Amino acid sequence: MIVKHPSIMTLVLLAVAVAACSPTPAPTSSWPDGVTVRQIYDIVSLPLEVTNFANDGSATLSIQSSIPVACTIVYGKTPQFGAVTSDQDMAGGTHTDHHPLLSGLDPETKYYYRFQGVDASGVLYISDLMTFTTPPRSTAAINNLASAALGAEIIGYSSAYGDAAPSATWGIGAAFDDNPNTAWSTAGDGNDAWVEVKLAEPARITAISFYSRSMADGSAITQTFTVTTETGKVLGPFELPDATQPYKFEVAFEAQKLKFELRNTTGGNTGAQDIAVYGEFLP
Repeated sequence: MIVKHPSIMTLVLLAVAVAACSPTPAPTSSWPDGVTVRQIYDIVSLPLEVTNFANDGSATLSIQSSIPVACTIVYGKTPQFGAVTSDQDMAGGTHTDHHPLLSGLDPETKYYYRFQGVDASGVLYISDLMTFTTPPRSTAAINNLASAALGAEIIGYSSAYGDAAPSATWGIGAAFDDNPNTAWSTAGDGNDAWVEVKLAEPARITAISFYSRSMADGSAITQTFTVTTETGKVLGPFELPDATQPYKFEVAFEAQKLKFELRNTTGGNTGAQDIAVYGEFLP
């Protein structure tokens, strides 16, 4: 958001504060002079649905806007909200591809939320008051042999955006946390991105899964990748049709160390939403 005068900044901050407290958009006439408020539906066409509920209490709302805006979601267990979140955007500023992350959600609970955005000229776009109900907590057993929960260790990787720590946003740990709302991003590695993981014990691998990350400009998408074991055995290349979901590949080999290398990509900050290794530890 670009603000050219202190008085305009004051108006914008006041407008956002009012938006976070009233259950439906207020008429334009009730806002301070110079502030324009419009319905968010003027710039989005898809349902504003919260999805990707994860066991860590997070979820996302993915939407595209027809013009660049900086967006937020206010949400909570009552129409007075109590929490706010913004886009998971690496560059900041206004854009058209939005993926705000909601966190701290309780299972089987009704939440109220509203999507809000502001463009570079200060126009505010606000949705109606909406609700969603979180699903029950999953009781499925963790079976990703490459997860820290089963003792796997990341022993090397090409880079992480902003030198992020493994557990931080865009850190390498996000590639193996079984959470579709987090992602490992490299610092522009493109086709040279790689990560190596050591399983807790040697294992008989029966399948691997890869979920590519992507960016709104079409970059960061992995199209093919390979897996190399500690003995030098190379598997693949495995082809990913798109970056909209994880893809699972049936395999049959034994290893303890697996190096995932991105071979063909659309360049930029490549990485992974999630990587999984399935099978069983050797006796």
